[in-house]
Amino acid sequence: MPPGDSRRLDPALLFTLVLLTAVMFQDPVRGALASPAAQSWMTVFVAVVVQALPFLVLGVLLSAAIAVFVPPSFFVRALPRRPALAVPVGGAAGAGGAVLPGCECASVPVAGALVRRGVAPAAALAFLLSAPAVNPVVLTATAVAFPDRPGMVLARFVASLLTACAMGWLWQCLGRADRLRPPSRPSYGARGGGAAFWGSVRHDVTHAGGFLVVGATAAATLKALVPARWLSAAADHPVLSVLVLAALAVVLSICSEADAFVAASLTQFSPTARLAFLVVGPMVDLKLFALQAGTFGRAFALRFAPATLALAVLFSALTGAVLL
Repeated sequence: MPPGDSRRLDPALLFTLVLLTAVMFQDPVRGALASPAAQSWMTVFVAVVVQALPFLVLGVLLSAAIAVFVPPSFFVRALPRRPALAVPVGGAAGAGGAVLPGCECASVPVAGALVRRGVAPAAALAFLLSAPAVNPVVLTATAVAFPDRPGMVLARFVASLLTACAMGWLWQCLGRADRLRPPSRPSYGARGGGAAFWGSVRHDVTHAGGFLVVGATAAATLKALVPARWLSAAADHPVLSVLVLAALAVVLSICSEADAFVAASLTQFSPTARLAFLVVGPMVDLKLFALQAGTFGRAFALRFAPATLALAVLFSALTGAVLL
């Protein structure tokens, strides 16, 4: 073995050591996994990954198609030249669902591809937030989940689109280029269209999938540690209930196609609090934060996520007071 490789651990040896350790301590491991907390953790982890993975793959496929097959001139023609006008166009494109009828896991790689192709970051970020929150699939699911409260669909649409556009304009006014790391990928252009496409897909699936697992792990860990009785106590306070359900949306990291049914089941909370759950979840959750940090950089995510959360809660409260 060359001197430079002396510290490397053979993957086969590592796997063998892990397997032997699991066999040696199988009884304690089995007992720990059988506990209610461990069962809850595994349920949430698997649910987050299973719900998100198909849409993550969809987003990766769209991202690769944009990167390889769509010329940069297309976006120059499709979007207004002024970023301030491009922001609502990007938000409306996400709301229309023509490009991405999926969840937040798909929107991150697609937004990264848009930035790489020369789209103004403010417009790409407005698309990133609006696409998973108010696309036709999500709004239809919301209508089904709230058959006796049709105003919830309109309230979700209005509050989410306002948040997406406000964040795009806020980034345009206050964002700094050094805090938005341009998404990068290996160059596959010399290998031809098909080879470049699948090379890009493999790169993004490996990269984004790892951050999805990190986010799902954090969501499952926090979900297992939060007692259910805390939610019942918070539901009686109008302001606290909104903040609690917003925080719960961040922690649970539920796919936007399924979150309406969870919100509908939280009958002890006010309609405005449940609206905050629906608006915050597709824009700010643990797996999405991890994906944003991996795509655009940690400095960006640490600033973008809290600002998005604050605006989402604000517009949810205002919209709920008017429409609900």
